[in-house]
Amino acid sequence: MGRLYEKTLRALLNKTRESIQVLSDGDGLSVRISLLGKMRWQFRYRLGKKEKRCDIGYYPEISLQQARLICQKYRVWLAEGLDPKIQRDLEREASLKPVTVKDALEYWLVGYAETNRANVSKHRAQFERHIYPYIGHYPLEQTETRHWLECFDRIRKGVEGKQRPAPVAAGYVMQNAKQALRFCRVRRYAVSRELDDLTISDVGSKQRKKDRVLTDDELTTIWQSLQPEFSSLFPPYYQNLLKILIIFGSRTQEIRLSVWGEWDFKTGYWTVPKEHTKTGAAIIRPIPDELIPWLKQLKESNVSNDYVLGELKRSEAVSLYGGQCWKRLGHKQKWTLHDLRRTLATKMNDLGVAPHVVEQLLGHSLGGVMAIYNRSQYLPEKMTALELWLDRLNLFINPINNLMILKAC
Repeated sequence: MGRLYEKTLRALLNKTRESIQVLSDGDGLSVRISLLGKMRWQFRYRLGKKEKRCDIGYYPEISLQQARLICQKYRVWLAEGLDPKIQRDLEREASLKPVTVKDALEYWLVGYAETNRANVSKHRAQFERHIYPYIGHYPLEQTETRHWLECFDRIRKGVEGKQRPAPVAAGYVMQNAKQALRFCRVRRYAVSRELDDLTISDVGSKQRKKDRVLTDDELTTIWQSLQPEFSSLFPPYYQNLLKILIIFGSRTQEIRLSVWGEWDFKTGYWTVPKEHTKTGAAIIRPIPDELIPWLKQLKESNVSNDYVLGELKRSEAVSLYGGQCWKRLGHKQKWTLHDLRRTLATKMNDLGVAPHVVEQLLGHSLGGVMAIYNRSQYLPEKMTALELWLDRLNLFINPINNLMILKAC
């Protein structure tokens, strides 16, 4: 079987003829010459018992050498049991409409994070700020590690006049992006391994283990500031947020998203749905009788929507404001909203509350054998602990009438 030559093809190109002609180059590759001399490459093959044909493109846009290379790829597909025509169409679709970096990250956010991550809005906000404006439109499979590193370095080093250096945030964003690309890969949505070899130390730094516990003096100034006579120190939203965080030790996310349907005043329980928790399990907290009149009044004052705090604020805005509360109160040492959880845990342990009860109040998963066999919510014990904790808080503003606090049994 003869082989084609460029000289032969150039001589026949655009020459009119009386009939259509097909010239073979061997190995399934041929060129079809129309009546007007237009030349189109074709790959002819057998799949099962059927003779099939797949168009490759026109000569001279696709040279003889290029046509042979394409034909070789088609033969490999055929040897793997794949239909070259279908594979070609899939490859063209991927080239014409590739999965972008933004497509991939959103695929993870919607397909995984929205169900399994309590801070999904924070993840999306970080991608929107640090990734999408720079490489979000890049085809994922063509994106190199250096493109990602430029984004992470921008977070780590900061941008003068616009963004402070944030090495911990850089590692946090990298970890989420790395998990997102793996999620896309195992689901065959898109493939990229450009982040596989990166660690947090390559792009930023790990978050230090925190041990900040507020002192009794600091707690006193906070608790006093939340009383009605000091209501102007914080806006109502943050005044109510701080009060609930201090009393229950909940995560900010849990109360920020909380609606009144979670609060049952008849049974006396606040049930945080699993979608709003970090562990993916619902959290049941008793509501001390002392708080019910205040909570009912709060509910009556919020008629425009069903949110306990009266509106839904973005997690970034709440975190930013909460990170400045210590300054408003004149405290010398910084604390954050999350430090209130650690403070409650530490102070309750000091009061004699059993560790497993504290862990249940915080919404932590119990470890070891207890995690497998113990399904108790410890509701009576939780109520006792919360009432004891409220007594301790009230002692800060009314020491005369609270001369002694009994330890929990």
